[in-house]
Amino acid sequence: MSVTLNELEKKYLETADPWGFHTSAYEQEKFSATRDALGRERYASAVEFGCGNGALAERLAPLCNSYVGIDGVERAVLAARQAVPDARFIHKMFPCSLPDGDHDLIILSEILYFLDEADIDTLAAQIWRRWPHAEIICVTYLGETGHILQGEDALQVFIQSLGPTFAFTNIKTTPDYRIDRRLGQEENR
Repeated sequence: MSVTLNELEKKYLETADPWGFHTSAYEQEKFSATRDALGRERYASAVEFGCGNGALAERLAPLCNSYVGIDGVERAVLAARQAVPDARFIHKMFPCSLPDGDHDLIILSEILYFLDEADIDTLAAQIWRRWPHAEIICVTYLGETGHILQGEDALQVFIQSLGPTFAFTNIKTTPDYRIDRRLGQEENR
């Protein structure tokens, strides 16, 4: 992991919304674009890594029969549970065991660059083994991250780690972020 849990917890000391997910025009536009990037109207089960305070889950969970969010910061998970009470939020820091379920939507929104290459490889291998037919949405910040890997570098490590059977399509690119999608098995037929 290229960022420590302590660093993330410090961000949440004064507020449950340190990145301004609920007030930032950038975040609101990005969340709308993420929803628009989905390949289907409905999903059986989604899992979001680095769910933060549940701001993206508020937009995506209504499209899913079940929704699981994972975050390492307890205050973020508590805020997410309050924001989306019908979803399940797990307090775990990656690398960790992944949640059970036959998830057909995997969401990685501005999370990969928080990991180092070894953790990205581990995550990709676990996704490949557990959910080889799932749709995967990757939202990648294009600015300076201050981490070991920049956003696009982390995305490329993830895609390469998944291998050639996981083909991604760029759905949207702005000066600040990009959204890439790997369609699930049903959509690839």
